[in-house]
Amino acid sequence: QVQLVESGGGLVQTGGSLRLSCAASGRTFSRYAMGWFRQAPGKEREFVAGISRSGATTRYADSVKGRFTIARDNAKNTGYLQMNSLKPEDTAVYYCAAGGTVVLGSSRPPRSNDYDYWGQGTQVTVSS
Repeated sequence: QVQLVESGGGLVQTGGSLRLSCAASGRTFSRYAMGWFRQAPGKEREFVAGISRSGATTRYADSVKGRFTIARDNAKNTGYLQMNSLKPEDTAVYYCAAGGTVVLGSSRPPRSNDYDYWGQGTQVTVSS
């Protein structure tokens, strides 16, 4: 089992920045790929960014490419999502996830059911 706890969400103005953190405990964090998803009210959960076990490979949704950066520090059992140039449409609950069989290089973006463990989510609100 892996327990994940997100932090760093909040209210920010358009164009602002936030850094989300995902603290992992339980099994060795480096054994799992990590991802960030988000879910806005009335919408399905969507993939935002993913990173491989070592951190060497990343993948982003087109909507955040060039604005968001995913990273991880396996020594600290922590993952991060740096979000810059935030837009109102980025408003959502953000979830971090860990999975043992995630493939970042496939033709389709990762899906929710590719990940095995989930955090409780952190709210990000971008005001216009």
